[in-house]
Amino acid sequence: MFSNATRRDFLKQAAAGATGMLAAGGAAPLLANSEKKNFPVGKAEHCIMIWLGGGSSQIDTWDPKRRGDAKEKVAGSYYDPIDTAVPGIQVCEHLSGCAKILDRFNLLRTVHHEVIDEHAAATNRMHTGRPTSGSIVYPSIGSIVAHKRGAVSENAPAYILIGYPNVTRGPGFLGSKAGYVYLTSTEAGPSSFTRPPEIGTARQSRREQLLEQVRAEYLERATGGKTIRDYDSSVSEALRLSGPEFMSVFNLDEEPADLREAYGSEFGQRCLLSRRLLESGTRFIEVSHNLNFVNGTGWDTHNSGQLNQHLLIQDLDKALSTLVLDLESKQMLDKTLIVVASEFGRPAQFDNGGGRGHHGASFTVVLAGGGLQNGKMIGTTDELGMKIVDRPVSVPDMHATICCAMGINPSEELYAAGDRPVPITDQGQPIRELFA
Repeated sequence: MFSNATRRDFLKQAAAGATGMLAAGGAAPLLANSEKKNFPVGKAEHCIMIWLGGGSSQIDTWDPKRRGDAKEKVAGSYYDPIDTAVPGIQVCEHLSGCAKILDRFNLLRTVHHEVIDEHAAATNRMHTGRPTSGSIVYPSIGSIVAHKRGAVSENAPAYILIGYPNVTRGPGFLGSKAGYVYLTSTEAGPSSFTRPPEIGTARQSRREQLLEQVRAEYLERATGGKTIRDYDSSVSEALRLSGPEFMSVFNLDEEPADLREAYGSEFGQRCLLSRRLLESGTRFIEVSHNLNFVNGTGWDTHNSGQLNQHLLIQDLDKALSTLVLDLESKQMLDKTLIVVASEFGRPAQFDNGGGRGHHGASFTVVLAGGGLQNGKMIGTTDELGMKIVDRPVSVPDMHATICCAMGINPSEELYAAGDRPVPITDQGQPIRELFA
C-alpha cells in the first residue's frame, strides 16, 4: 500500500487514520497527541539575541541575593542590589540604566538545564533547545526564525551573526538557506561581500554572468544533491547582498555622534548596527558580547575574572538600555524581541581563587520589547539563587516563548533527512502570561 510513499506521506496518512478512529470512539489518549495546541501569536517582526558567552552570573546581574564575601568564602552576590522601575524587583547595582526602564523587560529567573561541565554542549542546548545528538544536527533558534519568517526585505539577509561563527548557531538539517551571514567587526560589513576596488560595476556584472553560466552547466550534470544545492544557494545569497544598498548599512558614521557615544564600546556599536540591520530588513540577529580582555575571562568568571566582572556588566547595561530606548524612539521596540542569554549561570559559592564555577539548575534569561506583556518576573529562586522555588522555565519553554512572540507555532514539525519529523521545540510550552 505504501510502496511508493515517502515517510512523510505515511505519517500524514497514519495521523488521518488515527483521527478517524477517534471519531468512531477510539482510545481517548490519542486525541491529546493529535490535537493541535492553541498557542499565542505574538506581534514581533524581528529578534535581537545578545549572547553573553561564558556563563554570566545571575546573582551578580538580574537575580541579586544577599551580599557574599569572596575573600571569606561567604556565598552570595558580589554586588549590592538596586530598585527598578518595577516595584518589588531589584537588579545588580551595575545595571542602573536597565533598572530605570525595567518595565520594558521580563526576567525569566528560573531557566534551567543539566549541562554544566561543558561550555560547547550548554551553548548548543541554549541555541537549539535540545541535547547534542550523534545522529542529527538540530537548527538554532536563529535559523528556525530565518526558515519560517525569512528576511523582511529582499535587500537583507534573514539571519546575521555579529561574532565568531559556530555550528551551534547554524541551520543544522535545514540547510544553508536558513544559515547566517557573519561579521566580527562593525568597521565594515562581511569581508567576503566587498569586491576589490579595481573591480568596477561592469566588470562585476560580466563576472556574474560567466559564473551563472558555469553554475548552470555544472548543476545539469552534478549528482551531489543537497550539498551542491546548498553551496549554490550560498553563492547566490552572497552575490545578492554585495551591492551598495545592503553594504551602506554598515556606515555607522551616518549616526549622530551623541547616539554612538550613548551606545558606548565596540559591543555597543554592535547593538547600534543591529538596529540599522533591522531597518534594512534583517529578521534575526545574534550579537556576541565577547570582551574577554576587560577582565581576562569574560563572563566565565572563574578565579580572578570575578574582580572586574562589573566592567562587563556596566558595558552590557550601557548598550542594552540605549538599544531599548533607541528602538522605542523609532517605534520599533514593540516589533523587536530582545533576548539576553548565556549558556548557564554561576553558583553563589566562590571558588578558591575568588571566582565562581558553573550552575545550570537556575539562571536568568532576559526578554525585552517584542510586544509582550512586559515588566514581569517569571519564577523565583531560593535565598542564594541555587534552586527553583516556583515556576520553572525549561529551555524548550524559552524557545517556545520566542517562537510564539515571532508568530511561529512551536509545535510545528520540520523535516530532517529521510523525511524525519522534528517539532520546532522539544515539547516546549510558551510563557502564556507574557502574551495579551
